[in-house]
Amino acid sequence: MSKTNPARGMRDFLPADVRKREYVIGIIKEVYESYGFEPLETPAVENLETLMGKYGEEGNQLIFKILKRGEKLDQSLDSLGGLGSLGSKEPSGSEGTLTSKTVETSKTSQTDLSDLALRYDLTVPLARVVAHHRNDLPKFFKRYQIQPVWRADRPARGRFREFYQCDVDAIGSSSMTVEAELIMAVTAILRRLGFADFTIRLNHREVLADILDTAGVPAEKHGDALVAIDKLDKIGAEGVAIELAERGIGDAASTMLLDIFEQTQKIVDDGKEVNRTIVSNLVNIVSNEVLTDIGHVLTFAGDCPVQLDPSLARGLSYYTGAIFEITVPDLAGSLGGGGRYDGLIGMFGKEQIPACGFSLGLERILVVMEERGMFPPEIAESAPADVMVTIWSEETVAESLKLAAELRSAGLRVTVYPEPDKFGKQMKYADQINVPYVCVLGETEIAEGIVTLKNMKAGNQETLDREAASTIADHLNKGV
Repeated sequence: MSKTNPARGMRDFLPADVRKREYVIGIIKEVYESYGFEPLETPAVENLETLMGKYGEEGNQLIFKILKRGEKLDQSLDSLGGLGSLGSKEPSGSEGTLTSKTVETSKTSQTDLSDLALRYDLTVPLARVVAHHRNDLPKFFKRYQIQPVWRADRPARGRFREFYQCDVDAIGSSSMTVEAELIMAVTAILRRLGFADFTIRLNHREVLADILDTAGVPAEKHGDALVAIDKLDKIGAEGVAIELAERGIGDAASTMLLDIFEQTQKIVDDGKEVNRTIVSNLVNIVSNEVLTDIGHVLTFAGDCPVQLDPSLARGLSYYTGAIFEITVPDLAGSLGGGGRYDGLIGMFGKEQIPACGFSLGLERILVVMEERGMFPPEIAESAPADVMVTIWSEETVAESLKLAAELRSAGLRVTVYPEPDKFGKQMKYADQINVPYVCVLGETEIAEGIVTLKNMKAGNQETLDREAASTIADHLNKGV
């Protein structure tokens, strides 16, 4: 017997889950559009070469690659040493699946066997779109995108292999106004959803570079150091020290780095003039130009809960300037993050175009909201319909369907019990699906041109004239 559970790291969404997701997505869209951002969608599948080399060492390993199909796959296998077909022969161009054979290959061979991949994020596809459609887009292009992405990551609480990202990006300007507006937009979304204890951590890639230089980390080791530093809130200072050593970072440099970050944490824990104190500590390390940019973001963002954090690294290699991350006390990891990536679009075309974006993690937002009971009652307890219409007998089916159509025309959501059944069973079903009202249409009601309207919560009922469907709608809206 086949297993019924979905693939590891993937999930099914039942109606109640979908309604909660749509509630959150609706608020995100509404806020993004209030800031002038336009919707964009891109394919789930990208050319492998589009994605590879954009996310850094660890990101590349988490890309879901798609095997070549049909003859192309057989040809690739032959070129790798005559390994033969992976199962039954598929016609040329076929999107066939693997069958019986398993091929053990090197990383290089795996790349040779793949030409497509599921998108890893929404930023790299955006960069490709901007480069491809540059002449069709305005000078300043502001877009939001809410679609699923896939990562071959280890599943954990709030971390899945298929998940939605809710991205907002501004293309074409280097002004710090962009960073501030993105921070303001995501702050507005989280406050609308009911979050009051989140922090938007802010840093700059050049701050990190200057700190690494000050600590004596060679330039060619900066990437390795950033990968380790990005795990500071996950594995702690001791874990980072071990990984820095494994990546060839000397003990002296590692100690100085972690001392700087420890001093920052003490300032945060003290809670007094945090941003001002941290900036003062960076004056002799970081250039005035970068500190000025950071100051502008902090000023422009107004009352948004932004906190400067020199230890914030964010692992993706395409970031070039300011970076951000949203944290809440009861979640390991972040609710979202982003930053400036001025060099990414130029990788797809001749023109270097400044860009900055922020991504909200829908799944983690939903996890926290569910655990905290943050959904409004009308969402958490919502029903598939406002009213259910009963069916008395095979002879009365047409009358029940007609009544349902009349009620829908009056603006109600209506479901019909699908077959004649005992009255008690129909009421039990209505209660099971949480429908608040039932229109009972039996032989007596049909003969007299009336409808018995039952309030499932209060338990009372009353008789209404069937001819006026709008009257029934009024009663439902007011409560019987």
